[in-house]
Amino acid sequence: MSILSPSVLFVIFSGVMIGIIVGAIPGLNGAIGISLLLPITFTLEPQIGLLLLGGIYMGGMYGGSITAILLNVPGDVVAAPAAMEGYPLTQQGRSKEALYYSIFSSMFGGFIGVLILIFFTPPLASFALKFGPAEMFFISLSGLVVVGALAGSIYKSLFAVLFGLFISTVGVDMITASQRFTMGNINLRSGISVVPVVLGLFCLAEMFLNIGKKATEVVEYKDQDINKMTVIKDIVRQKSLVIKSSLIGTFVGLLPGVGTTLAVFLSYGEAKRVSKNPELFEKGNVEGIIAAEAANNATVGSSLVPLLALGVPGSPTSAIIAGALIIHGVILGPSLFVQRPDIAYTFIFGMLLTVVAMTLIGAFGIKYFSYILKIKMEYIVPTVLVFTIFGAYSLRNNVFDVLIAIILGVIGAIFKKTGVPLAPIIIGVVLGGLIETNLMRSMTIANARQVSLVRYMLTNPLAIVLLVMVCAIFYVVIKMRATTKTQ
Repeated sequence: MSILSPSVLFVIFSGVMIGIIVGAIPGLNGAIGISLLLPITFTLEPQIGLLLLGGIYMGGMYGGSITAILLNVPGDVVAAPAAMEGYPLTQQGRSKEALYYSIFSSMFGGFIGVLILIFFTPPLASFALKFGPAEMFFISLSGLVVVGALAGSIYKSLFAVLFGLFISTVGVDMITASQRFTMGNINLRSGISVVPVVLGLFCLAEMFLNIGKKATEVVEYKDQDINKMTVIKDIVRQKSLVIKSSLIGTFVGLLPGVGTTLAVFLSYGEAKRVSKNPELFEKGNVEGIIAAEAANNATVGSSLVPLLALGVPGSPTSAIIAGALIIHGVILGPSLFVQRPDIAYTFIFGMLLTVVAMTLIGAFGIKYFSYILKIKMEYIVPTVLVFTIFGAYSLRNNVFDVLIAIILGVIGAIFKKTGVPLAPIIIGVVLGGLIETNLMRSMTIANARQVSLVRYMLTNPLAIVLLVMVCAIFYVVIKMRATTKTQ
């Protein structure tokens, strides 16, 4: 089967288009799109079905940035940095420029991630297995340290991240089974998911603030005269930022259970650290978009590495793809490349075409995406509210998640008015569970081995290297803050 045949290309482009649409809708993402279309793949050949799902995965990673940039409403958690930098550009009449930076940065990140998937799958899969609870703890901790690099008051950022960590502690402790902050409510026993938190803080808060605004206060569509090649050349000039962000995305994507959010915020924080204009971050700095979007799409390829080489899914989306393969009778792991090379290599090389499809659809669709700004706010607000409520409800088919999103929407609107940054809250919610779970696992293993926690966590040289990395990031953040203060 040729991956360049019309039928295969049609499936790939259809998958990417579906992924972009689903990713742009608040509350939905590529994983949900893949889940919805999973039954369709049962009637297709395994290679074709996989490329359909891979296209949705790649397109969904990019799609969230469209509404994030145009409306300050990220379609997914990972598009939050795109909203932080893209929406200020939209307010300045530079929405097309921001969208071009988003799609072409996603293209470079996607290509790098897939190329690494093609050439380095076996060694990287083995490397990912070296990460135990101690190593995962230090990796997660580095994400929290990045909060200090974000703009705004350090005290407000600290308050925000603590608020996020508090949200992550709500529910039943998975180790001790004790209830925390559930107040006797059965719905809170399973905790608060990051999805209603993002929908509330970003989507609902933004819409609440737009209600009642005068026409002169609303962002209007401006046809910006900008060439695609100008943006591509500028991104190429910043090749070190693109490569570094893509490698961060690839590295974090390899680690099972960590997720794309950490990769995106790590890349964003690093971009600000090395930027010559850090004061422009959160005011419309394209470097933030380049870093976040390159890392975002780079995780697609790397999250498939442990799945194909070891049979271990690296993300919820790759777990769904694994389910599709198993249903087709495909055994994942090292034997996949020996017993079914037709499936393995068609899928891997076909992922390059998903990047091409995403770039073509994204680049040529930007003109039409921008027309969203021509729609009156009185139509946008109810539409976004409906999709947001639908997205919150679809998570667990539970009205309680909608209530959580609404409450956090009100809180988010207050925070925006008072200057409390929202991104650290998301980082706290995402990383709180990871940090706690891996710390508790480390304590359990240390007790079982009858050694101290510190001794266990610093036994592996890789853990020591990661601890040094966390300390180095912490030092750099303090130094950067001090420099900013003196200026």
